[in-house]
Amino acid sequence: MNRKSVPFEEELYDYLQNPENAAGYLTAVIEDGDREAFLLALRHVAQARGGMTAVAEKAHLGRESLYKMLSSKGNPEFKSIASVLHGMGLRLTVEPEAMAA
Repeated sequence: MNRKSVPFEEELYDYLQNPENAAGYLTAVIEDGDREAFLLALRHVAQARGGMTAVAEKAHLGRESLYKMLSSKGNPEFKSIASVLHGMGLRLTVEPEAMAA
């Protein structure tokens, strides 16, 4: 069988176009507690949700600022993260941890 392969990013971006999937993806990365992984996940979701330019415009940020903020060396402020999530049609929430039985 000779199946045409689809690049990983293309499948991921298709998956992340759904807001529920994007929220679940970001939540899972947040739970891992890795800052660089979180910034990479935000880049993935931004690409899937219209691209960096569109997200930057919706977040009221410059495109270059968004790229810098979401780079592996980025250190965005909480307000910036909230703006970027808003630009992707998402928001940050806090939930209680499940009680151990």
